[in-house]
Amino acid sequence: MRERLRDLIAERALSTGEFTLASGVGTGYFFDMKQVMLDPEGLTLIAEAFLERIGGEPADHIGGIAMGAVPIVAAVCAFSRATPRPRRAFFVRKETKDHGTERRVEGYLPGGGEVLLFEDVTTTGGSAMIAVEAARAAGCRVETLYTVVDRLEGAEANLAREGIRLAPLFTRDDFTL
Repeated sequence: MRERLRDLIAERALSTGEFTLASGVGTGYFFDMKQVMLDPEGLTLIAEAFLERIGGEPADHIGGIAMGAVPIVAAVCAFSRATPRPRRAFFVRKETKDHGTERRVEGYLPGGGEVLLFEDVTTTGGSAMIAVEAARAAGCRVETLYTVVDRLEGAEANLAREGIRLAPLFTRDDFTL
């Protein structure tokens, strides 16, 4: 399963060239994880890999930042129905909605308790911290951020300073750049 997922990411998501990351930093390679997350096989493999990793975690709620975490938390939530510990999901918008309910957090973010956060690709951890801050504002504990790919550009150290462990399925070193 892990090997197949790595192959899908290498074939469909990894590109070389000139790109600008969310942080504004330029890079010579890019992981477009939507090419894997919005594919039935790719998303299934991601959800199964994460369910295996979080099996014993005490959290009943999972979440992450929109847009990258939304397919992941939705799939893990759905697949968790068949496990001993079903998990409800939420996501955090980068900006508060200016219409409808005007919410920044959608779904099931409990008031208190432990939550697990997810991300598709982690660089410095800056985007993930938006979800961490929203969960902590709701009185929740966040101890782990799960990511599909860690680019190895500072996220682990930055998150550790906030008391959060980064748990990647892969790092950039798992791929030929």
